[in-house]
Amino acid sequence: MKFHFIAAHRTTFRLRSLCRVLGVSRSGYYAWAGRRLPRQAERNDALLVHIRAAYVRGRQAYGAPRVHQELVQQGIRCGRHRVARLMRREGIVACTERRFRWTATPRTELPAAPDHLQRDFTAAAPNCRWVSDITSVRTGQGWLHLAIVLDLFSRRIVGWAMHATLSQELVRDALVMALRERQPAPGLLFHSDRGGQYLSTTVQGLLDAHGAVASTPTSARSITPALSNRWRASEWMARSTVRTRSSGRSGRTSRSGVMAPRA
Repeated sequence: MKFHFIAAHRTTFRLRSLCRVLGVSRSGYYAWAGRRLPRQAERNDALLVHIRAAYVRGRQAYGAPRVHQELVQQGIRCGRHRVARLMRREGIVACTERRFRWTATPRTELPAAPDHLQRDFTAAAPNCRWVSDITSVRTGQGWLHLAIVLDLFSRRIVGWAMHATLSQELVRDALVMALRERQPAPGLLFHSDRGGQYLSTTVQGLLDAHGAVASTPTSARSITPALSNRWRASEWMARSTVRTRSSGRSGRTSRSGVMAPRA
């Protein structure tokens, strides 16, 4: 154990100092370092090379089961418990996403439109039915909130916006982009949840000005499946390090297939 410690810290401290502090001789360390490793240790070291490679390919989001699956697909014979033991010993842990905790209460005091969609997430033509939702991504500078507007006919995101704060301007900017880009005819159905950002006078006034019909589900926390199946900002951000909000914005526009606004 002492020799392992010396080998791990030899580049930081002088070998003579390490041996003196730990009470071992330098000749003993050199004899240990030149000794051939047991065959099992050699096999474990070789397997760790493949484990780290699979872990990096998975953007540090793979745990032991996924890493083992990757190794088996490559034809590498190993046990799942052995992979888990080596990953635990080396401190290789899957990076999981920290979910944004919603603390706002349902806005029962704000008037909400009835549910005109009735969970029918289909459309007969473009720009007839839009749905919108908000997701939050953790960055090194704090939370970054993303609002999108999705066309149910093409299943494409036609408008989006990112803000550092969860405000009504977030939804307004996404809606303004969609309206400017697609220029829908009056009668457009705009479906969203009952959050205060969507029920604000700013967003409702914008819908009225363009002849759009607002729609909200009966449940205040209802999740739109058309959105959850189409996009997830956290899917790729959870597997990579998002250090700043600006890098999150650039990564979202380059990876999600979101249509950028025309100049």
